[in-house]
Amino acid sequence: MMNAFRLILLAVLLQLAGAAHALGQKPFIAFERDSLNAVELLARGRAAPIFIDAGDHAGVLRAAGDLQADIARVGGVKPALRTVSRPDAALGIDIVIVGTLGKSALIDGLANSGMLDVAPIRGKWEGYLVRTVRNPMPGVQRALVIAGSDKRGTIYGIYEVSEQIGVSPWYWWADVPPVKRKALYAQAGTALHDAPVVQYRGIFLNDEAPALTGWAKERYGGYNSKFYKGVFELILRLRGNYLWPAMWDAAFFDDDPENGRLADEYGIVMGTSHHEPMMRAHKEWSRYGKGPWDYSRNEAVLKAFWRDGLKKTRDYEKVITLGMRGDGDEPMSRDANVALLERIVGDQRKTIAGELDADVTKVPQAWALYKEVQDYYEQGMRVPDDVLLLWCDDNWGNIRRLPTREERQRAGGAGVYYHFDYVGGPRNYKWLNVTPLPKVWEQMHLAWKHEATRMWIVNVGDLKPMEVPMEFFLAYAWNPAAWPADHLQEYQRLWATREFGALHAADIADIVAKYAQYNGRRRPEMLEPDTYSFVNYGESARIVAEYRELEARAEKIFASLPKERRDAFYQLVLHPVKAGAVVNELYATAGLNRLYAKQGRAAANDMAGRARALFADDAALTRRYHAINGGKWNHMMAQTHLGYTYWQQPPRNVMPAVSEVQVSKAGELGIAIEGSEGAWPDAQGLKLPALDAFERKPRTVELFNRGGTPFRYAVRASAPWIVLDKPSGTVDKVQRIAVDARWDQVPAGVTAATLFVTGPNGEARIEVLVHKPTGEQPARGFVEAHGVVSIEAEHYARAVAAPGREWLNVPGHGRTLSGMTTLPVDAPALAPGDGMRLEYDMHLFSSGNVKVHVTVAPTLKFQPGQGLHFAVAFDGEPPQVVNLHADASEKHWEKIVGDGAAVFTTRHAVGKPGAHVLKIWALDPAVVLQKVVVDTGGMKASYLGPPESPRVK
Repeated sequence: MMNAFRLILLAVLLQLAGAAHALGQKPFIAFERDSLNAVELLARGRAAPIFIDAGDHAGVLRAAGDLQADIARVGGVKPALRTVSRPDAALGIDIVIVGTLGKSALIDGLANSGMLDVAPIRGKWEGYLVRTVRNPMPGVQRALVIAGSDKRGTIYGIYEVSEQIGVSPWYWWADVPPVKRKALYAQAGTALHDAPVVQYRGIFLNDEAPALTGWAKERYGGYNSKFYKGVFELILRLRGNYLWPAMWDAAFFDDDPENGRLADEYGIVMGTSHHEPMMRAHKEWSRYGKGPWDYSRNEAVLKAFWRDGLKKTRDYEKVITLGMRGDGDEPMSRDANVALLERIVGDQRKTIAGELDADVTKVPQAWALYKEVQDYYEQGMRVPDDVLLLWCDDNWGNIRRLPTREERQRAGGAGVYYHFDYVGGPRNYKWLNVTPLPKVWEQMHLAWKHEATRMWIVNVGDLKPMEVPMEFFLAYAWNPAAWPADHLQEYQRLWATREFGALHAADIADIVAKYAQYNGRRRPEMLEPDTYSFVNYGESARIVAEYRELEARAEKIFASLPKERRDAFYQLVLHPVKAGAVVNELYATAGLNRLYAKQGRAAANDMAGRARALFADDAALTRRYHAINGGKWNHMMAQTHLGYTYWQQPPRNVMPAVSEVQVSKAGELGIAIEGSEGAWPDAQGLKLPALDAFERKPRTVELFNRGGTPFRYAVRASAPWIVLDKPSGTVDKVQRIAVDARWDQVPAGVTAATLFVTGPNGEARIEVLVHKPTGEQPARGFVEAHGVVSIEAEHYARAVAAPGREWLNVPGHGRTLSGMTTLPVDAPALAPGDGMRLEYDMHLFSSGNVKVHVTVAPTLKFQPGQGLHFAVAFDGEPPQVVNLHADASEKHWEKIVGDGAAVFTTRHAVGKPGAHVLKIWALDPAVVLQKVVVDTGGMKASYLGPPESPRVK
């Protein structure tokens, strides 16, 4: 009976699998007829024909062919695709009509007759409309009409239908198969229209060797039109429109004459990267350039070189990059100055006027304020008002600058160049997705609200494995309002439903969100054997366990999926989870090996062997990735990621060093305790971290063998209320003993007990500290334990907001939980007296001098001025104001981006133990508070800080 119920439930869930095929849009495709007026796109082995005006844009005609193919992918029946300008008697009862306003007689006829209201899209950039129409013309009872305000608008409307019938934008690039359907209906009354917020929405294929380059050369022979066809289609299916092409060893317009023509036909606006002016690839200079890349010494040659770039691309839609950096994406020489750069831009615009349009303001142009170029701007350099100012992040996902209110008035507008991949200091990160969506949301929300919406472009490295953040970046660019912070988890659930069905969608969404969050707290390339603490807070073991738990969940789902969905799941979910788990455990194991060797443990040799096995597992994961789908993705995971010694990648993966120890034949007792690297018998006077009456967490003692023969041990306690889970037994390599207390029997005020451990080489004593205080007991709030109070920012007692402001929780925007920030993000700064604060109730058993460590997101000073501020105070003391940007050194920046967080410390005097209120004010918008730790003298060294303290509610 239960099996029958499960089969029925599974069938229902599979039917629901198509309910979220279009992320964020209202579904209009049904798989059963809901009314007689529904348009029958596919039923009874027949597919509705698709009609399009032969005079429409070539890119629209091509995309209509994609819709034809997509319906066949889903239903196994290929609809007819007819190019006509006028209706005829053979149209059919149910049809699909596709066309662009002003280019399609079919669409214009429906609009002029009043059958199709195109007012919502007329005159809009890339607007599209999808709606059902009854009796649109003689011989037709029902039609699904897809209309666009322009070429790309129509294309986006086509791909909206494709996605809703069940074809993922990643059907080819991630091998996501569509759910097969016997019937497809456009629901009666369908009326959907949309248009983008950000005008140019694109990606940059960069840092593309060895992975993408090796793959493209093997599959296509290089970065030619065969390669780019797939890239163009993917961008359009994701509702992007702009591309900076691969450029390390490639030149888009020079490598294949078809590249530019096809981009324009497809509808892709082309550009060249931030350091490649005037539509010329950097690689072309090494091919054709003569003399130095120096305008002050080689002006005539550079002018001619740039002029040729415009001639080659004269007929193509583009945004022209202006300005000049040094050769090879380096800063210009020291004697370069603002006047010279302004002259360069002026001369470039004269060339544009001469080659393209005498009214140069009609030609889209961008100036990328990348690295030192932003400094030139801040020093006073300006470009004409019609030029787009492309502000940049710091290459680590933190926007450096956004337009002021005055700058927002510029005709050229502003945009953002963002990174999911980078080559440079403090270290490359190119291997896996390391950018959590909440981080992307928070930064691009700033860009949206500061009106930097003319262009958003993101460096996606090899394209794979950045599928998830890449799609979100383009989706958010299309309509930021559709995805507020509290909908981010829903976005990822909808994504998982589209790709893998509803059955596991919530779990998959959580797995994908967590692996990115875990990678974001420390990028794999930045890991070291001692990144996470082995002795404090169980940190290193906890990190490994978190990854392995995520891996187990992913493996379980993988095993339950139909075979045809496993390749996609491996690429999008399982591989990044397993890869992160293996590398984190590898470094943790290498660190444990070193610690064990220092302590003389026989198990050090086991740890060395385990490290070698994990290193082999890492290589095996890459081979498995390269073998999926018949080797389709060979080379795509070839990026080295182990063995960094400075910012640049190692030529080969190198396992972290391990040690081996020589051990005696006889067994020998060693003892290590939580909270200490020392071990008995070398270390004496061992003291366990306190057992705490409020925390109620056991402590750990490890008995280990320093020899080769197992031995017997015994442990006894000086107090009857001490509980030992393994008071006696045999030690082969290691035996962990949990030490706890029967709290109802522990006398109040007791501070310690003693453990006596005996083995073959004597007896050791371990002091067990105990905290069960007398006097005033905590009434509410977080309770001090082990000399700290650790609090996740979202667990405040009260959120006080100033008029017109509000506090916002950004789920997942933090190394350990989330982030608290304020809205609106473009509001003026406040003073502490304005009351924008979070309050945290706590009970301290200590008094005197304490430290407060506040962890915030590494947000940069994106507006001119002194930087972002917050303030901290206990109870009624005067607030201490903290400037996030007081330290402008490169060393500080490297620290905060490497850590994925910034920690600031204030010092306070607490007059007496008992109840206290810690207050934290957000004085500037965009401060993202993630964690608070009050150190009363007991905080231990760790990467993420102490776990959250016990709380009385």
